[in-house]
Amino acid sequence: MSGSSGLVGSALCDRLEDRGDTVRRLVRRPPRTHQEIHWDPDRGLLDPESFAGVDAVVHLAGAGIATRRWTRSRMDLIHSSRTRGTHLISSAMAESNRAGVGPGVMVSGSAIGFYGDRTDEPLTEASARGGGFLADVCAAWEAATRTAESAGIRVVHARTGIVLSPRGGLLAKQLPLFRLGLGGPLGSGTQWMSWISLEDEVSGLCWLIDNEVTGPANLVSPTPVENAEFAASLGRAVGRPARIQTPALLPAIPFGWQLVKELMLSSAVVLPTVLLEGNFCFTGVSLDEVLKSALGLSSEI
Repeated sequence: MSGSSGLVGSALCDRLEDRGDTVRRLVRRPPRTHQEIHWDPDRGLLDPESFAGVDAVVHLAGAGIATRRWTRSRMDLIHSSRTRGTHLISSAMAESNRAGVGPGVMVSGSAIGFYGDRTDEPLTEASARGGGFLADVCAAWEAATRTAESAGIRVVHARTGIVLSPRGGLLAKQLPLFRLGLGGPLGSGTQWMSWISLEDEVSGLCWLIDNEVTGPANLVSPTPVENAEFAASLGRAVGRPARIQTPALLPAIPFGWQLVKELMLSSAVVLPTVLLEGNFCFTGVSLDEVLKSALGLSSEI
């Protein structure tokens, strides 16, 4: 697994190990245990023999999308960190597979940014690519797996939505304001948010490893909400009013307009068609209950 130290990666490692799987982590530093594999995507270093005896590869690594302002150099890094690493893993897997000892499954990260800003249009895995920087990144990210696909490896593109966890991502950034009673809708509040609980994100990735699906799979809850509804639900979860409407230009000051436009104001009604048709069981479909559980206010989902 690459990206094993991130929010989703660390939770997925725990789940896989809990169910009896052995997880070998791709690390850039010198390995400390036999369960770590050294790789350097910037220098194109990854020994294909490292994949001998491995059943599946989960690739989640990439520079943080919403951690810094989108300068030209930052956008280049967001793009290259995904395409370069994906191509390196894909090529190493293909070579290992040709030797008859490599993994037969690659679950590669992607995002619902693939669809761009689509207002209230229902979007499934069959929907066309949208426009914008994130759509370009996701398309190139997914295309970088072609070497593995050509080698007969089953490849799945996990198009992840907004993962809800107080330990990272959007929810962690918004919590301080909402706990002070200063939260509320962003901009008009009518933009659709396609979210997923961390528990379902991890379960969904495990499901993609285990089931014979290929191509894109949307990892989102079947119950997307408008931003205003999300704000109201988060306010209820922390027991504070959430009626202060934030002007769209305010977060643009630290993050830049393009990031705000594509990440915070973009609207996408994304549906998890592949998971639903495969009878995947979501544990978190009520946003109120997911937020309460994530914040430790309820043990029930």
